[in-house]
Amino acid sequence: MGLPRVFRTTPFRLTLLFLGLFAAAAAAFLAYIYIATAGEVTLRADARVSREMAALEAIHHSGGLAALNQAVIERSFGDRPMVYLLMKPDGGNISGSIGKSPVEKFDGEQTWTTFTLTNPGPDGGMVRQPARGLQERLPDGYMLFVGADVGELEFYVSKILRALWGAGALMILLGLAGGLMVSRDVSRNTAALTHVIDQARGGDLHVRARVRGSGDEYDELAIGLNDMLDRLERSVGGLRHAGDAIAHDLRSPLTRLRARLEAAMIDAEAGRTDAKAALHQALEDADGVLRTFSAVLAIARLEAAGAAPSQTVFDPAQLAASIGELYEPLCEDKGLDFEIQASPGLRLKGNREFIAQALANVLDNAIKYTPAGGAIMVRVRRRSSGDVEISVTDTGPGIPAEDRGRVLDRFVRLENSRNEPGAGLGLSLVAAVARAHGGHLDLDEGPGALDGGGPGLRVALVFPSVS
Repeated sequence: MGLPRVFRTTPFRLTLLFLGLFAAAAAAFLAYIYIATAGEVTLRADARVSREMAALEAIHHSGGLAALNQAVIERSFGDRPMVYLLMKPDGGNISGSIGKSPVEKFDGEQTWTTFTLTNPGPDGGMVRQPARGLQERLPDGYMLFVGADVGELEFYVSKILRALWGAGALMILLGLAGGLMVSRDVSRNTAALTHVIDQARGGDLHVRARVRGSGDEYDELAIGLNDMLDRLERSVGGLRHAGDAIAHDLRSPLTRLRARLEAAMIDAEAGRTDAKAALHQALEDADGVLRTFSAVLAIARLEAAGAAPSQTVFDPAQLAASIGELYEPLCEDKGLDFEIQASPGLRLKGNREFIAQALANVLDNAIKYTPAGGAIMVRVRRRSSGDVEISVTDTGPGIPAEDRGRVLDRFVRLENSRNEPGAGLGLSLVAAVARAHGGHLDLDEGPGALDGGGPGLRVALVFPSVS
C-alpha cells in the first residue's frame, strides 16, 4: 500500500529535508553545549579543589602535620560538598571522609582524577554522584587528597540538555505539522490547476483556472495558464474557421477549374476550341488556389511561432521607399497620385521580408480599390507614444466602422469586394505580421469624400520602436 498523496508531494519532501538539516544542526548545537558546559563544570570543580588544596597546604606549612590533621578532621565533618583524605607516606590512612584514595596510580606529583561518590539518599538508598579530586605529596612525605562533588552541577547540565532536546523534538513535530499543512495547501492549489489542464487536454478549451487575487506564484501560474488557454482557444478556433472557410471558398474555384478542364478537353477532342487558351485559364485558377494556401500557411506559421523569426534592426523609411518604387508604376498606369512621406532616422526591429510583404499587401489593396483620379500616400513616422507607424492612406470606398474589426479575420470579404479577385486573406496576413512583431494594425477613415468617392481608408502598421 502506497503512502498518502500528501506524503509524496514535493513540499512535504522539502519539509523533511529541512527538518533533517535542522535536526543535524540541533544535534551539533547540543553537542557543543554539552561539551562546553561539561568543560565549565570540570573547570569550576578543579578550581574549587585547587583552592581547598592550597588552603590545607598553607595550614600544613604553618602548623605542621598536627594542624593539617585537625583541619582535615574538621572539614570532613562539616557541610562542605568536599571529601578529604590524609595519608601516610606508605599509603596508610590517617584521617578523612573517605576510606580509600580514588587515585589508582600515584606518581608522587599532582594527580587529578574523576571518580564516583556513593552517599546515602533521602529515601534511605545509596546515590552515586560524579566527583573530581586532586592528590599531592606534601614536603614531609605525607599525601593529601581533596575532592569535590560535581553531581549538582552536572544535574543542572542534564536538565538544560533535556530541555533543549525537548525543544528540538517540539520543533520537529511543529515542522512536520507545518509541512503537512503546506503540502495540503499546495496539493489543493495544484490539484485545481491539474483539473483545468486535464479538462483542456480532454478538449474543453473554455475552462479557466481560478485567480485568487493574492498575487502569489499560484496566481501568476493561473494567469499564465489562462492566457495560454485563451491563445490556444483562439488558435483552434482560427484553424476551424480557416478549414471551414477554405473548404467553402476553394470549392468554387476548384469546381470551376475542373469544369473548365473538362470542357476544354471535350472541345479540344472535337476540335472546337483552342486548348492553349483553356490551359492558360486553368493555370491562372490554379495559381489563385496556390496563393490562397500560401497566405493561409504564412499566417499559421506566424501565429504558431508567436514572434517573427530572423529579426534585424533596419530603417523603415528605406523599406517604404523600396516598396514604393515597385508600386509607383502601377499607380501611374491607373491614374493615381502616389506619394511617400518618411521621417528619417527611425529604427525598427523585425523581419524585413514579412513587414515588406505586409506593406505590399496594403498597397495592393489600396491600388485595387481606389478609383482612377484618386490618391495614395505612404507615411512613415514616429507616434507621440514613441512607436513607429507605417501607414497607407487612399481615397477609395473605405471600410464601414462596424466592419473594420471583422475584415481582419480570415476569408472575410465585404460586398463591395466580391467582384474583385482575392480570397480575403490580405489584411488577415498584415494583422498577423503586426502581432508577430509585438505591434498592432489600425484601420481608420481616410481623408474623406473626394469627387463623390471616399471616404477612403487609412491602414496603419504600428510597431514598438528601438531605442
